[in-house]
Amino acid sequence: MSSPGVVVEAVLLSAQDGGLRFRQRRAAVTGGAHPDDVARQLAGLSPCTDGGLLHSTSWRVEDGVVVLTYAALPDLDPRHTRPVRVDAMTSGPHPLAPSPATVDLDAVAAHACRHLAMLADTDATVAATTRLLPQLWEPLRKLVPVPAGALAAVPV
Repeated sequence: MSSPGVVVEAVLLSAQDGGLRFRQRRAAVTGGAHPDDVARQLAGLSPCTDGGLLHSTSWRVEDGVVVLTYAALPDLDPRHTRPVRVDAMTSGPHPLAPSPATVDLDAVAAHACRHLAMLADTDATVAATTRLLPQLWEPLRKLVPVPAGALAAVPV
């Protein structure tokens, strides 16, 4: 049995008019590259990016390939973005079958945002970056924070 291929999915986050927006970029992990490096390249982030943050938020199997999702911010080219639907969710059909049959990209982006909201309160490195991009972190911090792999109801 061969191991599945790996694709990195970067969910690039930005803020506009007080709301969160995102776009997605993807690339296969090839040549022994580390997924973190692939995600950083997809996002165009470097150590010189003010407030730059890259965090792995989820994974899934899609068409026999493992998709590793990273939240990346700030989006350095926030054109062609769409609003984050913070109420978007997906889950598996049974407690012992946590992987849903299909995963909507809106749910992936919403989960990544909720995960970042949790990290803003629990991770010192992430908390430090929140002060550098207040216009982006203000709407993120309003979300119901959840750990990776968990779902929480979003208040309406």
